Amino acid sequence: MANSKAASKEKNKPVHVIEDYSARAFKELSEKYNYDNVMQVPDIVKIVLHRGLGEAIVNTKCIDISIDQLAEISAQKPVLTIAKKSISNFKLREGQINGVKVTLRGKKAKVFLIKLIHLALPKIRDFRGVSLRAFDGSGNYNLGLTDTSVFPEANREADRERGLDITIVTSAKTNDEALDLLKCYGMPFRVGVKRKLAGE
Repeated sequence: MANSKAASKEKNKPVHVIEDYSARAFKELSEKYNYDNVMQVPDIVKIVLHRGLGEAIVNTKCIDISIDQLAEISAQKPVLTIAKKSISNFKLREGQINGVKVTLRGKKAKVFLIKLIHLALPKIRDFRGVSLRAFDGSGNYNLGLTDTSVFPEANREADRERGLDITIVTSAKTNDEALDLLKCYGMPFRVGVKRKLAGE
């Protein structure tokens, strides 16, 4: 009976962690920006993980490897991205597989964000924080990783290191609001670097 209760408590732990971060973000942003309506308080809308696979032209094995890796990292089945037109310089033909992608929403997105911030990023060698210049002016943040092995679930048997592009989409209207939202989740922004302003 005791083991059953312990297992149940551990299973629900991520939910409590998400609620704690979400509540903190809601409280701090509401107080700072004094919104007229609670629906205006920014939140995480979705997180998109994408890996381009230009190498698939000569190494089709990388497709299966990348599908497995993104599935392990995100706990969701990835989809293939297909070239919409041919690009001769890159030897890319229309209809050819050129990447894999996962779109996370709701609780899954927030679980991934917390895992990224508190488990994966600290494992990067000589990590000094993420850039303040990666906001797009519309409340979204883009982050690139050169190696996905920093995630605890990552497959260590891959043939080589491969990177990952991460886009965090929020309902914030400005860079400042998005910055404060991500700070509430613990995003470790680099100190001493000027933030990129909208329109720069």
